[in-house]
Amino acid sequence: MATSPLPRTESSIRPHSEWFVHDLLKLQKAAQAISSTLDLDELLNKIVNEVAAWFDCIESSIWLHDESTNEMVLAAVKGCTMFTCCGARLKVGEQGMIGHVAAVGTTCYAPDVSRDPYFVPCEEGTNSELDIPLKIGNKVIGVFSTAHHELDGFPLSQRRLLEVLCQHIAVAVQNAQAYRSEVRQREQMQREAREARVIQQSLLPKSSPFLPGLALEATSVPAGEVGGDWYDYIDLGDDRWGIVLADVAGKGMAAALLMSATRGILRSLARAYDSPAEVLSKLNLVLRDDFPAGRYVTMIYGVLDAQRHTITFANAGHPHPVLVHGSEAKSIDAGSGLPLGLAETLYNDHVVELAHGNKVVFYTDGISEAEDRKQDEFGTRRICEHMLQPHASADSLLKAACAHSPGPPADDATVILLRCTATA
Repeated sequence: MATSPLPRTESSIRPHSEWFVHDLLKLQKAAQAISSTLDLDELLNKIVNEVAAWFDCIESSIWLHDESTNEMVLAAVKGCTMFTCCGARLKVGEQGMIGHVAAVGTTCYAPDVSRDPYFVPCEEGTNSELDIPLKIGNKVIGVFSTAHHELDGFPLSQRRLLEVLCQHIAVAVQNAQAYRSEVRQREQMQREAREARVIQQSLLPKSSPFLPGLALEATSVPAGEVGGDWYDYIDLGDDRWGIVLADVAGKGMAAALLMSATRGILRSLARAYDSPAEVLSKLNLVLRDDFPAGRYVTMIYGVLDAQRHTITFANAGHPHPVLVHGSEAKSIDAGSGLPLGLAETLYNDHVVELAHGNKVVFYTDGISEAEDRKQDEFGTRRICEHMLQPHASADSLLKAACAHSPGPPADDATVILLRCTATA
């Protein structure tokens, strides 16, 4: 006489203790596997594939909760022909055992799916289904679903082990989601920084102005994708050019934004006032009201007169320029007001007569304060010694300072070099 199918029992396969130890080893192996990766897709696929194999399941899947739509989204699947690819959606509390488990937050087991009111037919040959919520605290972040071809295919001891495994899965999924979010944010920040660098580089002069008997060259290296150093040449007409070198306190995106704002204001003031000291005074008043607390700009602004072969400059807390005359190189200590944006202060104009062979070097503190391993700064002395060399240039000075300080640059570094190649 034919016998009707009976649900699987622990004793029908092997003694309870042997079965328990066998699946306990599976649990340990599974927990180790899911904690070995932070890549979310790799993690989910590993879970559904290995759990399905270890527990002889006909299918296995993981659904994650989309809070924006209150739906369960298929994130990984093994052995299901109805949902062959990820992205399928089920309404929470409305569709299938998975939607029900997501709504109530408790495990749902159907030892005979034909008698379960929530079961939605999926894979042919499915006779039992187990759905376990993936929870962090009281919050359901997903559902682990697995099905068996036998009636009562998941004995009580095995269900408990899978529930313990799902606690590990929930934590692993949360960690992988956090890691993915962090990676995406970092990539977005890097893209924005690269775009900001392109914009910032476009604000720098494309070339040096042509000045009979005079030559200008400049070079700049930011410490990061974007920086707070800025230099500019402003055509003032009648062979007069505004020469700007500035350093915004700090570096990175914030410094770059403040630098861009400073550039726009200075360019409008430079054409309205002849005196560099007056330009800096007006600029200081604007920045003092607009800059956030603790932010400031050091700047040298000069007016180069190509007809008279003079440069008149004022200094707002910036490193003193260096003048090279014949075999002598010295710092031009012409007085300095406070950096821009801090408080009301006075600035003074200083005139330098340019004779044949003279060099005037403007630089930011990324040059003078570059430190070696003993924390010895490159300093003004080394700048003077370097610029006395016959073939010294803006680029060679920058390279010398970088060579003095091993490793990546700690600060933005910029050099402007003015040469006098003819007699006035």
